Amino acid sequence: MDANRLHTAEPDSSGVDLLGMARRHWWLVLVLVLVGVAGAMQFTSLQTKVYESSTSVLVSPIGNGQDANSTSGRTKGDINLDNEAQLVASTTVATDAAALMRSTVPPDTLAASVRVEVPPNTTFLVITFSASTAGQAQAGSHAFAEAYLRNREESAKADVAGRIAILNDKINQLNAGLTQINTKLAVLKQTDPNRPNLESQRSTATAQINTLAGQLNQLLTTTVSAGKITRDADLPSTPVKPNRLLNLASGAMVGLLFGVGAAMLRERLDQRVRRPSDLPRRVDMGVLAAVPGRVKPRLDDVFAPFGAGGRIFNRLRNEVLASIPAPAGGDARVALAGQVVVVAGASRGAASTVVAANLAAAFARTGAETVLVCAHLPDSMVDTASVNRMLGVRAVPGLSDVLAGRFSLSSATQRAPRHPNLSVVTTGGTASAGGLLQSQALRDTLATLRERAAYVVVEAPSTATSADAQSLAALADAAIVAVELRRTRNTEIADAADQLRRVGTPLLGAVVLPKLAAPRASDDQAAAPALPTMADDMTAVIEKIPAKEPEKEEEPKRIRSTPQTPPVNKTKTVPPPSRPARATISVTRIPAEAPSENGADKRR
Repeated sequence: MDANRLHTAEPDSSGVDLLGMARRHWWLVLVLVLVGVAGAMQFTSLQTKVYESSTSVLVSPIGNGQDANSTSGRTKGDINLDNEAQLVASTTVATDAAALMRSTVPPDTLAASVRVEVPPNTTFLVITFSASTAGQAQAGSHAFAEAYLRNREESAKADVAGRIAILNDKINQLNAGLTQINTKLAVLKQTDPNRPNLESQRSTATAQINTLAGQLNQLLTTTVSAGKITRDADLPSTPVKPNRLLNLASGAMVGLLFGVGAAMLRERLDQRVRRPSDLPRRVDMGVLAAVPGRVKPRLDDVFAPFGAGGRIFNRLRNEVLASIPAPAGGDARVALAGQVVVVAGASRGAASTVVAANLAAAFARTGAETVLVCAHLPDSMVDTASVNRMLGVRAVPGLSDVLAGRFSLSSATQRAPRHPNLSVVTTGGTASAGGLLQSQALRDTLATLRERAAYVVVEAPSTATSADAQSLAALADAAIVAVELRRTRNTEIADAADQLRRVGTPLLGAVVLPKLAAPRASDDQAAAPALPTMADDMTAVIEKIPAKEPEKEEEPKRIRSTPQTPPVNKTKTVPPPSRPARATISVTRIPAEAPSENGADKRR
C-alpha cells in the first residue's frame, strides 16, 4: 500500500452502507415512496367498502341433565364454547338467519361472512357479520345471533321431550309388570312359598317407578333457556375496510423497499463519482483536498489567496510539500528546490487545468520561483480552460513549440502579470504534438526548469486519452489526480492511479472539484466565435517560421518583453502590412483582467 496515501478504504458495515446509498439517492427513494403512497390511495379508492357489526350472546346451560362439555373443551364448565362457535357458522343456523333476514343469498355464502369470537374465561360468543352496507351488517349479526339461540333452544326442547318419552315408556313397562305381580299375589295364600319372591319383585318395581317418576317430574318442570343477547348489534358508522391508514402505511413501506432496491441498483450501475468520500470507499484513493460546492468554480477560475478556494489550495500546497519525500541525508532546503509535481486529470475536461493553475499560484505565493508547464492539449473548445486567459499570458509560443525546436525555452516562458514569482509555459500552437511529450527534449526541458525554479507544476493530459501523463509522471517527484464530480468515473480514477503508480512516482492523492461551470460572460467573450480562427491563423504562421539558428537564439526573447505591447513596435524589420500584422495582433492583444465576485481572477 502506498505510504503517501492520506486515506485508505475501510470496509463499511452493511447497515451504514445501506443508509449511505439511501442518503446519496434520496430523491429516488422519495419518488418511489410517493409512488407507493399514490398507488395505495388509488387501491383504497377502488376497494369495496366493508361494514361490520357485532352481537354479544350469553350462552346458558340447558337443564341439569345436559353436559355439553368434552375433555378437550375450551372451558371447565358445562358448555363447550368451541362447539357452540362452530354451531353459529353451520348451514342450519345460516338457513334460519337467511329466513329472518329475508335474504335470497345462499346460506353457505352468508355463513362465510360470519366471524365468531370467544372472549377468554367467559361464556360469551361475539358474533360479527360483514356486509357491503351498514344496515345489512347490523341485520346479519342480529339474525345469526337470534337464529343460533332459536336453534339451540329447539335442540334443547327436543332433547327434553325425548328424555320424557323414554321415562314414560319405562314407567309404563314397570307399571305393567307391577300389575302382573299384584294379580299373582292376590290369588296366592299367605303360606305359599312363592309369595315372598313376588312381594320382593313388587317392592323393586315400586321403587323403580318412584325414581323414574321423580326424574320425569324434574324434566317436566325444567325451564329451557338457551341463552340471551346481552349486547345487540349496532349500526356501524364507518367501514372497517378499506383501512386508509393501513393501506397508506403499507404503500409507503413497499415504496421504501423498492426505493432502497433501486438505489442499490443505481449505485451499482452508476460509476460516476458523486462525493469526495466515494474515492477512499470505492477506489481506495486518498483525498488531498476537496473544493466545496458552495465555491462554484468555473472553467477559468484562479482563486484569490484569502477566499475559500484560495485557502483550500494553500492547504493543498502544504500537503504536497509535506508529502514529497526528501533525499536521505540531504539538506531540507536543497531537497525542496526544483520539485516537479504532475497534475493529471482522470477524465476529459478542464479539472487538471484548474487544479494545476491554482496549485502553481499557491506555490508562487510562498515567494519561491514557480513555473506552470501546460502539457494538456485541448480535448474540446467547450470543456477546456484557457491558461492564457486565466493567467493573462500569450497562447504562443508554448511547450509544443519548444519541443518542436521552433522556439527556445526562455522565449516560451512568460511571467504571469498578476501573480509574482509565477511563470507560465503554455501548451503552444504547434498543430501536431504527437510523441513530443515522450521525447528527450521534454526531459531536457524539465531538467532546465528544475534549475531555474523551486517548484514546477506540470498540467498533464488526461490518463483516459493517452499515456503522456504516465511519461510525465516518470520525470516528476510526485503526482496528483484531478477529479471532477459527476463527470469522472470510478474506473477512470482506478486506471489513472494504476498508470501513475506503475512508474514508481509517489501518488499523493486526488483533488476533487465540483462540476465546473462555464466561464463567466465578459466583454471579450462576445467575440468568442473569432477565437478559433485567430488561433488557426497564428498556428499557420508559426509553422511557416523556419527552424531557429543557434546564433539567433536570443532574438525570440523580444517577443516576451511585455504581454500588453504589440511586438510590431519593437522589431526593427517591418513585415508586409497584410498577413503578418493580423497574426501579430491576434497573439499580443491581451485585455486587462479583474477579480471575479467569488475571489477568482477573471478577464473583463
